[in-house]
Amino acid sequence: MEQFQLAQRIRAFRKLKGYTQDELAKRLGVSIAVLGSVERGTRKADVKMLNKIAEALGINPDELADISSESKGSE
Repeated sequence: MEQFQLAQRIRAFRKLKGYTQDELAKRLGVSIAVLGSVERGTRKADVKMLNKIAEALGINPDELADISSESKGSE
C-alpha cells in the first residue's frame, strides 16, 4: 500500500507543477514508460530516483515520502 501512496504523491506533485509525464521523464533522463510505471506503483523508485524526482519538481524529497507517519505500523 505504501508504494501506491508514494506513486500517487509523485503523480499529484507532477500535475500540480504542470508537467506532463513526457516533460518530467525528459528532465529525469528516463523513459516515459519508466516514469509511468513509477506513477502507477508497479515499479519501485530507489532513493536516487526519488531525489531526482523531487529536485525536478522543486520540492523537498521528504514531501514525496511524507507517508511514513501514516503507515509506520504496517512495516
